[in-house]
Amino acid sequence: MKKILFDCDNTFGVPDCDVDDGLALLYLLGDPKAELLGVTATYGNNCLDTVYDTSRKMLKELGREDIPLKKGGPAKGDYDSEAASFLAETAARFPGEVSILATGSLTNLCGAYKKDSRFFENIKEIVLMGGITEPLVFEKKVMDELNFSCDPHATYLTLTLGKKVSVVTGNHCLKVLFTRQEYRDRLFSSDREGAVYIRTRTDYWFGYNEEDYGIPGFYNWDVTAAVYLMHPELFTDHRETLQLSEEDLQTGFLRREAGGTTRLNLPQIGEEQAFKDNIYANWMRVPVPGIR
Repeated sequence: MKKILFDCDNTFGVPDCDVDDGLALLYLLGDPKAELLGVTATYGNNCLDTVYDTSRKMLKELGREDIPLKKGGPAKGDYDSEAASFLAETAARFPGEVSILATGSLTNLCGAYKKDSRFFENIKEIVLMGGITEPLVFEKKVMDELNFSCDPHATYLTLTLGKKVSVVTGNHCLKVLFTRQEYRDRLFSSDREGAVYIRTRTDYWFGYNEEDYGIPGFYNWDVTAAVYLMHPELFTDHRETLQLSEEDLQTGFLRREAGGTTRLNLPQIGEEQAFKDNIYANWMRVPVPGIR
């Protein structure tokens, strides 16, 4: 079993907001080797209160109110929060055993470090979804980076002080598109509880992506990071030395440049079908009380 803390900006089912944090949560709950120690709410896809309320509602719907949910700092620089305390205390309770999956702003991780200078030393590994190495170009527009750029200082500290840090960048997520047709074939044709739950709360997201970005589906940004955390064998590791600065991180930019001082792993998805099969299998395993 892998002990996991999930720090996220979950807006699953919120109109015009990303669904991928919620899908990542479902993925973790469906993986028999994942022990979710807690969820910490951060901002990014929406304000902190919306993220916290969405996560609380989702855990209740899934019958998993046993999983601790803690509210983080509401904006960059707000490092004193119950989420920061919870992260630091949990890492100290299980030194060298806890993996962190972070898919929103990194304010809470920085807050945990401010509370306990050994926080990053206590963490076994960190998997992040965020950052870009080149522009994210879609059919209709160039998309801004929306995670690392939220709190450049927190991101810089996490990337430079964290040990065994893997970054699933926005660019690498573009390798695999989840099309509406495939989504319908795999989920809409099933009466499994997890499939019913997902399809009733996420179908709107396809229309939003097609209208706003001109793509016939969506990219599972945060789920990709969750898959890497649980099944790195489905990826190819790429360890690179980067030249990081808080100035670059204001746009989430990870600079590949000679003379860099920060060593990070930027994994890339391997075989697409095996990757997708693993995701759908875990989603299907999630029990949802009241859905039959």
